[in-house]
Amino acid sequence: MDPVAPFAFEFMQQAFLIGFCVAVPAALLSCFLVLKGWSLMGDAVSHAVLPGVVLAYVAGLPLAIGAFIAGMTCALGVGYLKENSRIKEDTLLGVVFSGMFGLGIVLFTKIESDVHLDHILFGNMLGVDWGEVVEAGAIALLVGGVLIAKWRDLLLHAFDPQQARAIGLSTRLLHYGLLCILALTIVGALRATGIILTIAMLIAPGAIAFLITDRFARMLPIAVLVAVGATFAGVWLSFFLDSAPAPTIVLVLTAIFVVVFVARTRRTGRHGALAVD
Repeated sequence: MDPVAPFAFEFMQQAFLIGFCVAVPAALLSCFLVLKGWSLMGDAVSHAVLPGVVLAYVAGLPLAIGAFIAGMTCALGVGYLKENSRIKEDTLLGVVFSGMFGLGIVLFTKIESDVHLDHILFGNMLGVDWGEVVEAGAIALLVGGVLIAKWRDLLLHAFDPQQARAIGLSTRLLHYGLLCILALTIVGALRATGIILTIAMLIAPGAIAFLITDRFARMLPIAVLVAVGATFAGVWLSFFLDSAPAPTIVLVLTAIFVVVFVARTRRTGRHGALAVD
């Protein structure tokens, strides 16, 4: 087994690059989703993009545009329903995302498409082209830049929205801005990890980093290192295991989480509260 063999093929090079472009923004965003308790929101938006993808295909538009519009429709719709009803947010998320996902499946079965459903649901890292790598890279730069520039404001909003409002921050802008970033990140990950497996990239790195450190300023780079390392290992292993890269990455992330969780539990017995640097 030649360990450098995967790097000799262009499709593997593209898989590594688009994987890294997905891993970095997803890891940064995962820290905020974990702390804010928005894991289900990431799951909801990732599933809700399916009807947008199908309708964009029918209209001859880039799939990313349809996915982004559908994702934002889901997120904004849940926000509106939460503000105008007594139903809890997690219940609304379950109803909205399952309804939109079901609509997407029905629409997909009613059209003739050369886009395979498995590629939408589980990603197709080995089938991307350089244009898609560039698109994912541009999204990664935009999302990463915004999160790094505004991480203190977003963190305060996650922990204490009243305090954020008291010091003059627009909590509504931060709230919907984070939702917009979430939808954009999912669009960037769509071709690589697909609708279903994207949720692992949006949760696992932040959860692992939370177990490793109690400082949020350290949590961000740790999450990025974990996500990039798992992506590299997953794509590299998939070449020799003859498996799909995306689910292999998810398995690596799961293994890292289990190891870190067991090590942390044995050392301290429990995990303390998060501190802000």
